[in-house]
Amino acid sequence: MIKRETCRFVRHHQHAFKTSFRGQRCRLPARAPPPPESPARDAPACPHTRRPRRKRRGPAGRVAMAAGGAEDRRRRQQQQQQRRQPVRLSALSVYRRAAGAGRLERRRRGRPLPAGGKWAEARPRRGGPGSGGPEPEAPAPPNAAAPPGRVERAEARPRRGPEPEAPPQQPPPRAAAPPGRGERERAEAPAGSPEAKRRGGPGAAGGGGGAAGLLRRLGRLEDSRQRAAELFRWLVAPVAPGEFLARHWERAPLLVRRGDPGYYAGLFSTADLEAALRGGEVHFGTHLDVTSYAEGVRETHNPSGRALPAVVWDFYQNGCSLRLLSPQAFSRTVWQFLSILQEHFGSMAGANTYLTPPGTQGFAPHYDDIEAFVLQLEGKKHWRVYSPRTDAEVLPQFSSANLAQAELGEPVLETVLEAGDLLYFPRGFIHQGDCLPDAHSLHITVSSYQRNSWGDLLEKLLPAALQMALEEDVEYRQGLPMDYLRYMGVANSDAVDARRTAFMEKVQSLIKKLVDYAPIDAAVDQRAKSFLHDCLPPVLTQSEKAQSVYGFPARWQDGGPCDVDIRITKDTEVCLLRHGIIRLCNEEAGVMLYYTTENSRVYHKEEPKFLEIDPEYTDSIEFLLSSYPNHVRVDTLPCETLEDKISLATLLFEKGILTTKKPLVQV
Repeated sequence: MIKRETCRFVRHHQHAFKTSFRGQRCRLPARAPPPPESPARDAPACPHTRRPRRKRRGPAGRVAMAAGGAEDRRRRQQQQQQRRQPVRLSALSVYRRAAGAGRLERRRRGRPLPAGGKWAEARPRRGGPGSGGPEPEAPAPPNAAAPPGRVERAEARPRRGPEPEAPPQQPPPRAAAPPGRGERERAEAPAGSPEAKRRGGPGAAGGGGGAAGLLRRLGRLEDSRQRAAELFRWLVAPVAPGEFLARHWERAPLLVRRGDPGYYAGLFSTADLEAALRGGEVHFGTHLDVTSYAEGVRETHNPSGRALPAVVWDFYQNGCSLRLLSPQAFSRTVWQFLSILQEHFGSMAGANTYLTPPGTQGFAPHYDDIEAFVLQLEGKKHWRVYSPRTDAEVLPQFSSANLAQAELGEPVLETVLEAGDLLYFPRGFIHQGDCLPDAHSLHITVSSYQRNSWGDLLEKLLPAALQMALEEDVEYRQGLPMDYLRYMGVANSDAVDARRTAFMEKVQSLIKKLVDYAPIDAAVDQRAKSFLHDCLPPVLTQSEKAQSVYGFPARWQDGGPCDVDIRITKDTEVCLLRHGIIRLCNEEAGVMLYYTTENSRVYHKEEPKFLEIDPEYTDSIEFLLSSYPNHVRVDTLPCETLEDKISLATLLFEKGILTTKKPLVQV
């Protein structure tokens, strides 16, 4: 729990001073008022001197006065000693005094929950995608030490409406749920067993070595589509990808217990977070959020400026969770992991990491607008997942606000994730996670499929279809009936009128006819264009770098540049760097070739990258796509002249889109 004496307010300061904290001026409490005077000083003041008039005292009064004076002297001495002692201020307390209550991001939902309650997990942004809701603490569940390879599934239940509010109740022991609760179905397969390998377990990815070892092995595969498929197989192992898509994707949560703390080794760690802070490029708010959630109040404590280690770790020590946004900007391994996975999803893959102190929580319960894969990297965390409360919350377009515990009902899945475990839940499933008292938690949430639905495609398609229909079909340009306002509209919705019937039939006919004008492929290309802008740039292996422009040995040497000329000939064999890094789009201005090789690791830091291509070159681009991952000779490109073939290959090589079978210059 957050230390009240340092987190809420620093009390009983006996002196005043000012301090500067990351550009903000902090005024700490003024000196405490002097202790009350003795009863003798409470007499009416003399009208001339304005000083207290002393009363005459007998021997007993003088003895009492002497005793009171001694007590006053002892009290003053204690106060002087307290003034000399240094006062330790936490970063959280200074921030709260500097920012004031108005700058705290507080979201109160429902009744305040009991002090000492549970703490919840955080939500991912961009990517991404965790959460929590306070409940009284309970001992760690027996299922924390589950057998290796254990898979727990929560089947989707019939949707129900919001349940009536009720005060928070004590959670049951976190052992296996009784029959009927969430209708859980369990299947177990040891991680190293033949069954696990057959279903796509760790052995299917090719041995151990954690995530870092897996990425090295995937680098030996020539086809980027195969790399993406193998990485996804490893992510959900021992569940086979086909089974996952049929039973869980957008349907129901999945829990995989692996009993292998090193399964994600090398992906991200607290040491990597420390290195990012030491690098000096992490800024509060932009890259790092400092959060807490206690007694129904969600707070964000982001100061301004750089996130320096001393300040960040002081927040953490005082019970705040740390959410690193877009760790791929600071970790090459996370960058490589997501850049491969995004090709499998055909949608942007993002991530956030969450570091939570023992016995605390960072965020309130909520649901997200992304498909979430929670990878437990260090420590352990208690999770609860709830079905969508209404049909409107199934696969929502947007994330929810913070929810109160009383709004949630019973969880469909409750578990403790340990290092190496995986928890998946679809968008719309409410979730919360709290850190157990005996261990911290570090996890990464990998997210995808944000705004990637049929409805999002139709948002692009229908306006374009209507525009084409207006241009090509006079029926769409004919005027409305002169008197349609008299019988149409909500006020006339209950009227029985033949004119209303004819009007409705006409609208339905035009809508059905609109399908004939829908440029479906062009709309898909526009979606692909947006996806390529979202994409991370590819991470090159050593051999790919040597065979691309990024390893070309142009340099300054002996007083001038050398090895500058890119000598591509008709015999040079070329291949696309990745299958998913380009997209041809036919637009009003011409044919555009969008590509990802010059994207930034920071989301949308760069504008979309594209080349305007002459229409006669489109066949060559399609030829390169269909030939991937095989190399083809430049003179086989379907351009009119050899000069065009070499010019196109050189242009694509200079943009990092093409690689050569052998390095162009031997160094």
